[in-house]
Amino acid sequence: MDLFQLSWAALRAAVVDLTDEDFARPSGCAGWLVRDLVCHLVIDAQDVLITLATPAGGEPTRDAITYWEVGTTPPTGDDPLDALTVRLAAAYGEPGLLKFHLDDVGSAAGRAAALADPAARVGTRGAVLTAGDYLSAYVLEWTLHHLDLVAHRPAAAPPPAEGLARSRAVLEAIAGAAFPRSFSDRDALLVGTGRRAPGEAEATALGEVAARLPLVLR
Repeated sequence: MDLFQLSWAALRAAVVDLTDEDFARPSGCAGWLVRDLVCHLVIDAQDVLITLATPAGGEPTRDAITYWEVGTTPPTGDDPLDALTVRLAAAYGEPGLLKFHLDDVGSAAGRAAALADPAARVGTRGAVLTAGDYLSAYVLEWTLHHLDLVAHRPAAAPPPAEGLARSRAVLEAIAGAAFPRSFSDRDALLVGTGRRAPGEAEATALGEVAARLPLVLR
């Protein structure tokens, strides 16, 4: 729960630091500019609010690890929902409007998460989770998108170290294998999710794990 707040606050702060020119730069998400990614974060924040306001009965059917559906084909930006995000982002016109909307909805999502009972059952995507597991799953979402946001801005602040470490642990649990110790948490996440291809030495270090990559999370 604390890592949700830490990683979400850091990601929102990184958006505040964006210049208008940054919104037209590419992001780490294939086919998306930074403005498209920020628009996606608005939708993510709305999803958090909706899920925390959707109580569910019965025992949990998923947890912070099994929440994720895993594919092997990296996105290209051509998926209808991805394309819709691009059109929606363009409709904002001014970057300041996107910043304002994310601050407004994002702050509300943060407050709702802080007030949530970790043991409460919530429903999303046809599954039942505890609120704690649901918010824990989103640490990986926030961390990956923070990396996407700063992918072409090397001077920008990276995600918190605690979020990177937790996200690596989750990705390793999903993969069913650990990444080499020589990989930083950042590189494990980028290579593991297909955001960049491994170098020759990295591919050698990965060994049999390389055959399981990339892990495309949905």
